[in-house]
Amino acid sequence: MPHQFRRRPLAFTAAALLALGGLAAVPQLASAAPDPGSPVKVNQVAYVPGLPKQATVVNSANAPIGWTLRNAAGATVASGQTTVRGADTLSGDSVHIADFSAYDTPGTGYVLSVGGSNSYPFDISADPVRRLRGDSLAFFYHQRSGTPIDAQYVGSRYARPAGHVNVAPNRGDNNVPCRTSCGYTLDVRGGWYDAGDQGKYVVNGGLATWQLQNIYERTLYVTGADRSAVADGTLAIPERANGVPDVLDEARWELEFLLKMQVPAGRTNAGMVHHKIHDQNWTALPTRPELDSEPRLLSPVSTAATLNMAAVAAQASRLWKPFDASFASRALAAAEKAYAAAKANPNRLAPATDNTGGGAYEDNTVSDEFYWAAAELYATTGSTGYRNDLSGSPHARGAGFTRGAYDWSWTAGLGDTTLVLVPTGLASGDVSAIRSAIVGFADRMLAQTANQGYPAPGSGNGTYYWGSNGAVANNANVLAMAFDLTGTARYRNGAYAAYDYLLGRNPLNQSYVAGYGDKPVRNLHHRFWANQNDGSLPTAPPGSLSGGPNSELQDPVVQAQLAGCKPQKCFIDDIGAYSVNEVAINWNSAMAWLVHWAAEQAGTGTGPDPTPTPTVTPPPTTTPPPPTTTPPPPTTTPPPAGGCAVTYSANSWSTGFTGSVTVANTSAAAWSSWRLTFRFTGNQQISQGWSGRFSQSGSEVTVTNESYNGAVAPNGSVNLGFNATYSGANPTPTGFAVNGTACTLR
Repeated sequence: MPHQFRRRPLAFTAAALLALGGLAAVPQLASAAPDPGSPVKVNQVAYVPGLPKQATVVNSANAPIGWTLRNAAGATVASGQTTVRGADTLSGDSVHIADFSAYDTPGTGYVLSVGGSNSYPFDISADPVRRLRGDSLAFFYHQRSGTPIDAQYVGSRYARPAGHVNVAPNRGDNNVPCRTSCGYTLDVRGGWYDAGDQGKYVVNGGLATWQLQNIYERTLYVTGADRSAVADGTLAIPERANGVPDVLDEARWELEFLLKMQVPAGRTNAGMVHHKIHDQNWTALPTRPELDSEPRLLSPVSTAATLNMAAVAAQASRLWKPFDASFASRALAAAEKAYAAAKANPNRLAPATDNTGGGAYEDNTVSDEFYWAAAELYATTGSTGYRNDLSGSPHARGAGFTRGAYDWSWTAGLGDTTLVLVPTGLASGDVSAIRSAIVGFADRMLAQTANQGYPAPGSGNGTYYWGSNGAVANNANVLAMAFDLTGTARYRNGAYAAYDYLLGRNPLNQSYVAGYGDKPVRNLHHRFWANQNDGSLPTAPPGSLSGGPNSELQDPVVQAQLAGCKPQKCFIDDIGAYSVNEVAINWNSAMAWLVHWAAEQAGTGTGPDPTPTPTVTPPPTTTPPPPTTTPPPPTTTPPPAGGCAVTYSANSWSTGFTGSVTVANTSAAAWSSWRLTFRFTGNQQISQGWSGRFSQSGSEVTVTNESYNGAVAPNGSVNLGFNATYSGANPTPTGFAVNGTACTLR
């Protein structure tokens, strides 16, 4: 991960630091360094049947130690011996590996016990990774600018008015002037807010848009890819039921904004694209989008931004042609105009000093963007000119993978992915070279993670940079591509190990995905999801990925709390810790790509392939020897003291609906956890849920609480919701109950 992957520069004024981190609230600096928790580190959500299941155990013993796996009833179902790994450089821990891959019975509430310590509970199930597909993409609807975020899609907690539509106190985005006088204004409403701030950045938006579009394009060419998972009606967005795959609809929301950032004909730099648009000054935490009173400004054009737009617009043109030929033609015309303008202005570089009110996103090398844009235009048009530009690039034939995979500042690998996926007239030898480069990079990632106690591909130089989780996900995506190209199981297993790392198998026992696991991130750096600063505001929605460990410690909170931290431990779940705990569209798009791929593999595994990580010796048995320690009794959910009441509503369209459920505690005692059950009386099938863990068997639905909403006080309530499909009638469900006690339906 080269240093260019940082989202923000190092130098800030004192005022800017206060605004970025909301540091006027002094107690934030008093937060404690993170507790690493149990020494038994697992994927806190679920391991997939048929695929490897490994945990990392912190233990200094020089010999293997015993482990036991218990089910939700507390019965031991498997046991074995750990493999000693020893000192782990990135965490500073001394670790063992527990491999329980041979146990494959689906279920919930499993606990791994090693050396007298217990893991967080987890499932063996494919359902959670499938659920995360929808949540990881729902993030982008939440981040939309220029439109109301409607409660029917996100629930009342996350609903908000449109931001930056020139309704006071907003001062943008329908007539935004240039930071340096250009003689015109642009209407740049729409797009996605980039991260925790409310800026909109073309180079980050380009990468995120490409990844969402590639999620769909991959399903057109990879055997076994699940096109139904990205079909129309799979997401809770206003465009559902329009006959277009929802993932393309979501990507178009950003692409339309990118097209608006192009300098119009007749103006200086016509065809070039402005690098970004954001506030004149940094805003404080919290700042709701519709209450932002800062003037909005366009930064100058850049070659990198122009080529980003050219690349994703060309990609969109070929994908949208079957659905909206007019839009496809408009996108291609803009792409070709942008590419020609970039060739005429090849060195318009964004300066690192443009960092007031928004991140600079400086990039001094744009040969990779030229290669990427040429690849997308060639795949769409077949033009000899674009092919010649590809052949003459220093990144031809997969050479870009010698430096790294891809991120916003290194995009050659995106072009290579397209050229190896989409049939073109490129010489077969060139395509083979690209395939070999992808597989070679994947091999290097596996060699790297083979020496890690907590496998996370992409940190081979020992430094974790800003947005390390995004880099882990992107490198895992290359492992996934290597599996697509070769069918070799070790690449699949390596990608899943990275997925496990993001969901809790890491030194801090931290799920870096909001709403997933027993210890998910809650206090992500965001100006609206700012519950830590203002209790009336929400925490981040399920499926939001934290940037993750950053050993360069680039904000005051981490500098005060984490000095001397080992790279994988340089993290704290604090809203002021923007250099480790922010969100960003390009990190979530990387995770969304990964989980879409991972969900396809769920249930297709045939057991662990030989991998660079050690296996259990001896293998676990289904008839274990007696444990050396007596495991604690399983945790059970107490029944509610008294009663409960449920309010249910449904917003239906032709083939689907959104269900909203409010569960009220009408008893005299608090609930420490809850388990809601109900029954459909038609053919309804849930495809996505939020604010709870949903499972469905036939007509029976079970929802258990997330870690953050299990406690419900007397007269308190919890809101949850889901998207589902149906045909014919859509009657109200029956048999609502909490923890086995029937509820009144209001």
